[in-house]
Amino acid sequence: MAVTTRRRLLTVGAALAGTAALPATGAWAGEKKHGPRPLWRAHAHNDYEHPRPLYDALDHRFGSVEADIWLVDGELLVAHDAVDLDPSRTLESLYLDPLAARVRANGGAVYRGHRKPLQLLVDIKTEGSSTYLELDRQLRRYRHLFTTYDRGRVRTGPVTAVISGHRAARAPMEAQKVRRAFYDGRLADLGGPAPASLIPLISDNWTLNFTWLGAGAFPEAERAKLHELVSTAHARGQRVRFWATPDQPGPARDALWGELLAAGVDHLNTDDLAGLEAFLDAHERH
Repeated sequence: MAVTTRRRLLTVGAALAGTAALPATGAWAGEKKHGPRPLWRAHAHNDYEHPRPLYDALDHRFGSVEADIWLVDGELLVAHDAVDLDPSRTLESLYLDPLAARVRANGGAVYRGHRKPLQLLVDIKTEGSSTYLELDRQLRRYRHLFTTYDRGRVRTGPVTAVISGHRAARAPMEAQKVRRAFYDGRLADLGGPAPASLIPLISDNWTLNFTWLGAGAFPEAERAKLHELVSTAHARGQRVRFWATPDQPGPARDALWGELLAAGVDHLNTDDLAGLEAFLDAHERH
């Protein structure tokens, strides 16, 4: 069900006016023809809590960003908790419009010279079905921005939207013949009947599946389990992400990140943009 902000809602007409038809801005004019190598495995958890949502993650070359959304009086607002809802912080104003402008300025890509899509993970906080239907309505306004599923075929766009959070979003998604978003599965979905064209991503809570938090040796049974999970997902064309991994700088975090990379985990979760950027850059040099 929808929620109501604790502060008076402002007029959102201006936010609703922005669409994929926005003119290109000069925000990205200084980018080179081929920008720095994107870090496709870097996922900005709670991206909207950074000083410059989306922009900070892109400055650190992240390949995936996460936004939590709430359906409030027909608008999609971005916040972690209901108390923080602000009618000026919409999904359109913080993510959809800036991404459309950047893609236009970069000749059809989020990162100039790199055609792989940015992942926009949208975590639904309100009732899943109604919130997804409003999200779908908004995504359809950005016709050329998003990867699209169309009657069994997937057409890759500059941004791939993946829907996480409230599980009731799955039913209306499965019923659609054409959609501009995909579903974030759980380990329980691994090996199930749903194809990668619906569930391209498998995400789960690290601490509910593993005891190791980076200190000492990684138990061999847990390492084998991790590798098997990733191999199973990859064989089906699915990517893997874990949340609730250690995120405080130090050797434990680095050790766990190293094991995730070695196992082929596709997205490393962090709130520390600079820390993960430095880790991945160092890893690539060795």
